[in-house]
Amino acid sequence: MRTVGVMTLGCKVNTYESEFVINELKKNGYQILDFNDICDVYIINTCTVTNNSDSKSRKMIRQAIHRNADACIVAMGCFVSHNFNCDIDGIDILIGNKDKSKIVELLNEWFQYKKMIVDEYSDRLKEFEDMYITEFPGRTRAFVKIQDGCDNFCSYCIIPFVRGKCRSKDYDKVIEEITSLVQNGYKEVVLTGIHTGSYGIDINKKFSDLLENLVKINGLERLRISSIEVTELNEDVLKVLKNSNILVDHLHIPLQAGSNEILKAMNRKYDLDFFIKKIEEIRKIRPNISISTDVIVGFPQETDELFLKTIDTVKKIGFSKIHVFPYSERRGTLSSRMDGKLDNSIKKERSRKLIEVSKELEMNYMKKFMGKDVDVLIEEIKDGFSYGHTGNYLSVKIEGEYPHNKIISVKIEDIQYPYCIGKK
Repeated sequence: MRTVGVMTLGCKVNTYESEFVINELKKNGYQILDFNDICDVYIINTCTVTNNSDSKSRKMIRQAIHRNADACIVAMGCFVSHNFNCDIDGIDILIGNKDKSKIVELLNEWFQYKKMIVDEYSDRLKEFEDMYITEFPGRTRAFVKIQDGCDNFCSYCIIPFVRGKCRSKDYDKVIEEITSLVQNGYKEVVLTGIHTGSYGIDINKKFSDLLENLVKINGLERLRISSIEVTELNEDVLKVLKNSNILVDHLHIPLQAGSNEILKAMNRKYDLDFFIKKIEEIRKIRPNISISTDVIVGFPQETDELFLKTIDTVKKIGFSKIHVFPYSERRGTLSSRMDGKLDNSIKKERSRKLIEVSKELEMNYMKKFMGKDVDVLIEEIKDGFSYGHTGNYLSVKIEGEYPHNKIISVKIEDIQYPYCIGKK
């Protein structure tokens, strides 16, 4: 029996795809070990969204090569798509974001001929690579990839080039897959994609119709959208948010910059006025909803004044959490050719300041739930405590050991960042 170690970097889409790969390998007689073990095969599902992602991808590939020089080394995913001429000696199979589902076939070919395989393609991907998962061992929430690719071409982003065009999973297959996961005991399902809210654009379907059908699945207690663009939160999507409490009280809506000047330079598809009014519209429907976001700091030509405007904007909106990213130049993007690039020291300091603001906003949001009863999905039990998340993504720590993968009601009695302290 051949052994495999899998390392997943990057987004929830990669997590889903890696889980599919693992399931396929198990079905075909492979034994899955820890990535740090001595294995016959190492698979690194890479990321290239930032320079740091590239560095991590290279590091994991090299670690696998050094761990066992005789192993078959498989590098797949976005870093590979952006670097098919990868200069790392020792890789045996290179797969971009096409044909991950053929991993068993590719490994069989390599073990037969022991010749390097480069599964390259020249055009932007146009077909959805179908995958299907019925269980996520060890996880309490299941991810389902319903969409791939992006057509937005934000000026800083390499993802449309490495993930291809917007394309969607078959409508009926999405419902079938999630129904199966719920029947297998999963109470929460997360819809994932590169541009999740664009689901259906290529198959004459509406994302809102999909949501409306999914929340009706018997036994599903929580449906979460991993991320959605503010421009896709249309009247029909908000109607589902209003009418069904299965869709959780949390949305992750990327802002990216808090000034119209930088939003325009980023080629984002909205201005601040549109964004703020949409958030107000959402909060009329769900007053206590958690809205988290992404912000890039240190974009070319971002002055001190524009950065301070971003701080003012995020405070005004009152996000529950901000994921802060220092601008990372990506070869081939429009912003890589812009003037006015900033020193890393400036980006680092602005990141630090915005992270402080994020913590302040997180605490403000957590305090709203002091003394209130909340429902927590138990995800981990450790040292006499149970840990989990509410639907609005509060991280809760509870004294006592409660059943894994069960939703329990507790009262929030204290805040010990990053946890709300709950008592049964």
